Amino acid sequence: MQALWGRQNMSDWLWFLLVGGLMLARGLTVNLLERSPITPAMFYLAIGLLLGPTVLNLFHFNPLKESALLEVLTEIVVLLSLFSAGVKMPAPIDFSRWRAPILLASLSMTLSVGMVAAFAYYVLGLSPGVGVLLGAILAPTDPVLATDVQTRHAGDREPLRFTLTSEAGMNDGSAFPFVMLGLGMLGLHELGEFGVDWLLYDVLWATVAGVAIGLASGVALALVARRVRGALPHHNRMDNFLGLGLIGVAYGLSLLVDAWGFLGVFFAAVSLRQTEVRLAGPVQNPYRSHLGSTEPQEPAVIPDDQPPTSVSGGSLVFKEQLERLSEMMLVLLIGGTLFLDSWSVRAVWLALFLFVIVRPVSVIIGLQGTQTSWPLRGMVSWFGVRGIGSLFYLMYAIQHGLPEEIAMELVSLTLIVVTLSIIVHGVSVKPLMSHFTRHRKGSDLQDRA
Repeated sequence: MQALWGRQNMSDWLWFLLVGGLMLARGLTVNLLERSPITPAMFYLAIGLLLGPTVLNLFHFNPLKESALLEVLTEIVVLLSLFSAGVKMPAPIDFSRWRAPILLASLSMTLSVGMVAAFAYYVLGLSPGVGVLLGAILAPTDPVLATDVQTRHAGDREPLRFTLTSEAGMNDGSAFPFVMLGLGMLGLHELGEFGVDWLLYDVLWATVAGVAIGLASGVALALVARRVRGALPHHNRMDNFLGLGLIGVAYGLSLLVDAWGFLGVFFAAVSLRQTEVRLAGPVQNPYRSHLGSTEPQEPAVIPDDQPPTSVSGGSLVFKEQLERLSEMMLVLLIGGTLFLDSWSVRAVWLALFLFVIVRPVSVIIGLQGTQTSWPLRGMVSWFGVRGIGSLFYLMYAIQHGLPEEIAMELVSLTLIVVTLSIIVHGVSVKPLMSHFTRHRKGSDLQDRA
C-alpha cells in the first residue's frame, strides 16, 4: 500500500476508508450524478486534488518513481476499455459507417501528432523528437473517461457515440507507431536508414498483424463457444473468464510477434460480437412472419433488458464494472500527483491549443469527403477526451529509457492536459449531448414531415 500510493502521512486504514467510501458514494449517488453537470471522473479528480499536495497534502503519488507500476495499471485499464468498446459495436459491420472512425484514427491522428509536435518545437522550445513523442502521447482519444459519449450497449447505433467509441478503440493502437518514432528520434528505438525499419515494422507490420490477430481470435472464440455451450447450461457464469481469456490471448499473441496489442484486443472484441450475431441468425418478427412477409429480417441483437446469451454480452457487465473501478483509482491518483506550481502557463496553452485548434482542424480535414453531417463533425471535433491512454504512453516512454529531464517535462505537460480535459469536456458533455439529441430529433421530424 505504501509503495502504491507514495504515502506521506495517511494510514492504511484511512486509505481503505477513502476508497471504500468513494465506491459507496458512487453507487448511492448514481442517479444524482446522471442528473448533475458533474461527471464521476470530475468527482474523483476533486477528491484527489483535495487530499493530494494541491490542498491538504495528505499523500503524493510520484509518477516518475512509480512509472513501472503506473504503466501496468494503465495498460490493464485500457485493455478492459478497448474490449468493452469493441463488443458494443453494432452488427453487422457497415463499412460505409466505419469509414469516418478509420479516417479519424489514421489521418486525423497523424495531423494531430504533427500539429502538437510543431507547437512543442516552435512555441515550447522542445526538440523535434520530444515534440513528436508529446504529440503521440496526447493525440489518442480516450475510451476510459469518455463514458458519456461512448456507445452505451451492444447494438447502439447512435452515430456520434459510434464514431467516438470506434475512433477511441482504434487510435489507442494507431498512436503507437508515432510513440516509437519519437523514441527513435531521441535515440531510444531503432528506426533504420531513412526510417525504413520504422515504416515497415512499426507502421505496416505491427498494425496489420495486430488487426489480423484480433479478428482471428474473436472469430475462433465465437465458433468454439458455440460448439460447447450446449453442454454448459450455466455458461453465462463463465463468460467473464472467456472475455478475459480473449483479452489475454489476443494481447499476448500480438506482443509475441511485435504487433500492436491494443488493436488486437479491440478487433478481437469486434469480431467476437460480429461473429456471434451472424451465427445467431435473423430475429424472426412475429408481426411480419404471420403475414407471410418476405422482408429481410434484422440481425440478432441482445436486448438490454434480457440476460445475455453470448460471450460478448455475458462478459460486458463485468468488464464495465472493472473499468469504472479502475477509472476511480487512476483519476484519484492523477489528482494526487499535482502541486499548485504544476499549473504552468506552458501546459495550459498546450491544452487550449489541443482542444480548440488541433482537434477541430484534424477532424474537419480527416472527415472531408465523407457523408458525416456538420453537426456531427462539430461534436466529434470537441469531444476528443484525453485520459488514461495518454498516461500509458507516457509511462511506456519513461520505461524505455526517457531521460529524467525530458520525462519530468512531459509528465508536467501531460498531467495538466489530462486534468483540463476531465474538467472542460466533463462540464460540457451533458448540455452539448442534450442539445445535439434535441437537434437530431427535430431534424428527423422535419424529414418525416
